[in-house]
Amino acid sequence: MGVVIPGETVVRGPSFEDLTPGQVFDSAPPVTLTDGLAAAHSAIVGERSALALSRPLAREVLGGPVAPASLVWNVSMWQSTLATQRVVANLYYRGLILRRQPEIGSTLRTSARVVGLKQNTSRPGRAATGLAALRVTTTDADGEVVLDYQRCAMIPLRDQSLATGWRDDLTAGERQLTDEELLPLTSGWVLTAPALPVPAAGTVFRVEGRDVVSSGPELARLTLNIAAVHHDAVAAGGRRLVYGGHTIALALAQATRAIPNLLTVLAWQSCDHVGPVREGDLLASTVEVEKVTPLPRGGAHLWLRSLVTAYDPETGTDSSVLDWRFVAVCGGAHTG
Repeated sequence: MGVVIPGETVVRGPSFEDLTPGQVFDSAPPVTLTDGLAAAHSAIVGERSALALSRPLAREVLGGPVAPASLVWNVSMWQSTLATQRVVANLYYRGLILRRQPEIGSTLRTSARVVGLKQNTSRPGRAATGLAALRVTTTDADGEVVLDYQRCAMIPLRDQSLATGWRDDLTAGERQLTDEELLPLTSGWVLTAPALPVPAAGTVFRVEGRDVVSSGPELARLTLNIAAVHHDAVAAGGRRLVYGGHTIALALAQATRAIPNLLTVLAWQSCDHVGPVREGDLLASTVEVEKVTPLPRGGAHLWLRSLVTAYDPETGTDSSVLDWRFVAVCGGAHTG
């Protein structure tokens, strides 16, 4: 968005009062998923999902190479930052479904539509902010939907004394994912490999080895994420915040260390950023298998919950930063 001043144009994202329900942001550049982009992304987030890493396995399961799921959703999320360039915090994502597995070479376009607005209650000593719920839809070059989801961002007001009157119920569009909706998405997949046990419901994995969060600005630049708090320490209040997709991708890498036959991610029920993550933090996670849905041609859908904590080496403190419920595709012995 440009603000015209005599002699110059200030380029910046919208403030909360600039947003209206139904407003659409769809002018982000389309992105082609190349091998180079996938390799650079994997070097930062430690991609371990077998379907993206092994082309022979991808040919066996799907007939050809696919892009990493974490790259797909990270590209989609950055494309939606046209609406959230001035974001203070990303609060959550809901109902993300990867409706197809894009191949390397696919080109993605994203549209973000404002579906709800809620101004936060003013508090002494705090900047005035509001919550914006966005419906995000990403399509390929043929116009087919690749993924869609809802996200919620906290955005500051430009006029600190303004009362916008927005009091929408931002939970109105939320719904529960079901097996009936997700099972057709892997219909026909042959998932007998790798021939490892499918973990049982109730299994809990505590991933002991922590991952350092590094190359935060590089990942933001790689995915063309323009949210200022990921680039500018001043905008972030002294230390840059790490892009939420960075934390989520590292959480996925830890989940695949715990479950090596986790092939890819199919959907997210919810993803809550319960605390900030900054570059240099050390992430650890606990992964619980909440439900297992066996598939007719081997493998299963695993309904997982990942709880991530961050250790801040500057303060010596641990804090909860992510609560992520997602559905992964697991390879394994035929389940009948």
